[in-house]
Amino acid sequence: MARPPVGAPVRHVQGEPRPVRLPDGRELYATELAAGAAPPTVVFEAGAGATRSSWALVQPLVAAFAHAVVYDRSGMGRSAPDPVSRTMRRMADDLDGLLDGLGDGPFVLVGHSAGGPIVRLAAAARPERIAGLVLVDPSDEASEVLFGRPFRIAEKVVVRLNLALARAGLLGRLYRPMMRRLPPDARADMEREGFTPELVRTHIAQTRTYLDELVAFRDAPPELGDIPVTVVSGARTGSGMNARTRADANSAHAGRAAASPAGRHVLAHDSGHYVPITEPGVVAEEIRRLVTVART
Repeated sequence: MARPPVGAPVRHVQGEPRPVRLPDGRELYATELAAGAAPPTVVFEAGAGATRSSWALVQPLVAAFAHAVVYDRSGMGRSAPDPVSRTMRRMADDLDGLLDGLGDGPFVLVGHSAGGPIVRLAAAARPERIAGLVLVDPSDEASEVLFGRPFRIAEKVVVRLNLALARAGLLGRLYRPMMRRLPPDARADMEREGFTPELVRTHIAQTRTYLDELVAFRDAPPELGDIPVTVVSGARTGSGMNARTRADANSAHAGRAAASPAGRHVLAHDSGHYVPITEPGVVAEEIRRLVTVART
């Protein structure tokens, strides 16, 4: 394989910068691969405390067949902080603004963990431009565990502990085994941007209302109409999930898929919660399936 000339820029595994300015002036940092590919465009939403780097194994696989865009939510990674709030509604509106900046669509939205409800809410705002959703081990309002007192207490303890570790420069050490799977440039980005006190403070701001907004979905879920929804569940325990919580989550995931007229529930048999890291090919293949359907 020919090497690039000495001094030539080396392309990042997650592609070229594509920042998008929102109506209020904030800028969201995004990167894209396969710009100019046939529609739909695939846009990725990371988990609660994660940056765009968490998609570094999935995005290049998707770029083999579609325009693939990752971004950092406001206050995460390289995106400007939000001086107003970090409610789920606000985050979904930001995603909606990002889509406006990317063009007319259509789009396939992919959300991991807490990003799942965010992409559902954004899709419901403009369903006519959404070709499909892939929810990867998502938080779901049908999961009883999420709303119990033990989970809420544990969440508060964990994010406060994470803030102390981030201030001491130690938080990233907890995630080194996971980061070893990433390409070197994405791993360097995550090490530099993914464990800062500023990011953890943004995560804390998100947690203040997130579960209350999510439980409200039980009475008024985002209306997705006939948008195809694929839910990918981890099959293994770990990452704070024991057998009971895993079974509770996957039952909720099966119900979410069944609620879609073109729903599909897929198990990632070798994964726990971090499916985009441990089985990126499973996620990419489900995205491919929806992209193919949208093009026919």
